[in-house]
Amino acid sequence: MNSEAFSADALAPLAYSVSEACRVSTFGRTYIYQLISEGRLEARKFGKRTIITARSLRALIEGEAA
Repeated sequence: MNSEAFSADALAPLAYSVSEACRVSTFGRTYIYQLISEGRLEARKFGKRTIITARSLRALIEGEAA
């Protein structure tokens, strides 16, 4: 296994806060919440904090989301 590829995977986030998802995707906060409510973006609640899975955000951007 290539150690550079392993390092990049190890450093890739598993999830994003809504603010981080906005920053990395360039979507607005309201649109992120809309995508969550439509079921097009997978999110989890931890207390009051909403966390968006990196896998879901990547799939949405790459056109693989429903």
